[in-house]
Amino acid sequence: MKTRSLLTVIAAIFFFVSCKQNPAETPEHKTMVEKHAEMEESHSKMEAEHGAMKDDHQQMVDSHKAVENDSLHVLTEQNHKNILTKHGELITAHKTLLEKHAELETKHASGEITLEQMTSEHESMKSEHDNMEKEHQQISTEHKRITEEDQKMMKEDKEKASEEESDQK
Repeated sequence: MKTRSLLTVIAAIFFFVSCKQNPAETPEHKTMVEKHAEMEESHSKMEAEHGAMKDDHQQMVDSHKAVENDSLHVLTEQNHKNILTKHGELITAHKTLLEKHAELETKHASGEITLEQMTSEHESMKSEHDNMEKEHQQISTEHKRITEEDQKMMKEDKEKASEEESDQK
C-alpha cells in the first residue's frame, strides 16, 4: 500500500511538472509580442515617411513646371519616382512580414507550434525586419540627397533667370 501511495504521489508530481504552461505566458512569447509592437511602430513611421516622400515628389514636379524642363530636372524627377516605387515595395513587404509575425504569435499562443519553432521563426523574421529597416534608411538617405540636389538646381535656375532678367534691362 505504501508503494502504491508513493507511486501515486510520484505520478501526480510528474503529471503536474510535465504539464505544459500556457505558451503565451512564456518570457520568450512575451518578448516576441513586444518586438511585434516595435515592428508595427517602425512600420507606421515608414508609412508616414512614405507619405512625406510623395508630397515632396509632387512639390518637385510642380516646381519644375515653372522652369525649363531640361533633362536634369526630368532625370531628377525619374530618380525620385524610382525611390518612391522602391520604398512602396519595401512597405508592402514589411506589411507582409508583420502579418506573418502576427500569425506566428497566434500559432505559438495556441500551442500549434513549439517554443523552439517559434523562437527560430521569430529570429528569422527579426533579422528580415532589421534588413528592411536598413533598406528603409538607405532609401531615406537617397531621397534626402535627391531632394537637396533638386533644391540646389532650382535655386541655381532662379539665380540664372534673375541674372538673365537683369542683363535684359
